[in-house]
Amino acid sequence: MPRHPRVHIDNLPLHIIQRGHNQEACFFCDADYKAYLHWLGEVLKKESCTLHAYCLMKNHIHLLVTPEYAESISSLIIALSRKYVQYINKTYHRTGTLWDSRYKSSLIQEETYLLACQRYIELNPVRASMVKEPALYRWSSYRFNALGKANQYVSPHSVYLSLGKNSKSRQIAYRSLFQSELDTNAFSDIRLAITQSQPLGNSHFYAKLETMMMGQLCSPKPRGRPKKQKYKKIAKNLKQ
Repeated sequence: MPRHPRVHIDNLPLHIIQRGHNQEACFFCDADYKAYLHWLGEVLKKESCTLHAYCLMKNHIHLLVTPEYAESISSLIIALSRKYVQYINKTYHRTGTLWDSRYKSSLIQEETYLLACQRYIELNPVRASMVKEPALYRWSSYRFNALGKANQYVSPHSVYLSLGKNSKSRQIAYRSLFQSELDTNAFSDIRLAITQSQPLGNSHFYAKLETMMMGQLCSPKPRGRPKKQKYKKIAKNLKQ
């Protein structure tokens, strides 16, 4: 079955997932998580990308990233994966691959799904029954976004900043979002979109994308065989 083409657009956020090879572990101790974050910080600066949320799970990672230039995402993932695999192989005297060969990504309509996507990412350890609440998990962006704990890797998105006039009010508003479970429909939409590496937004967002991309279907579908195309830089036209 043909792979879904990735849709990367300048200055629009992407939800990215990369999984361990054969769903095996890619982090083995605290030092590994710290090493990954160190190199993540390096490549974010080099590729002019901004990180809004993340969660490092034992056998996969979630990132919510806005690239200044769409083509930077592939370079970011390749560079980060190479550095981390070299570290793991040297540290644990192993050889071979660590990650699945193809990462998944989903373009996110900011005003509709960005905060829902951040919640989806930061609630991963809770869904996996690793902790009872996201604040108890060390390797995610929740403590920064919800509690104001210093984190040199994360930069708030404008949608997050609109939650309040200052950092304290934003953190209170953000924590309130976690007092109830993520809406079932939003959860399903996010999971389907990232599974298919398709954009995530409302019908207006999809319609504009499909018009600008010569009729190619962009909304997540249970089944479908989209054709690969080269994507134009259309971020300005999509933001409304």
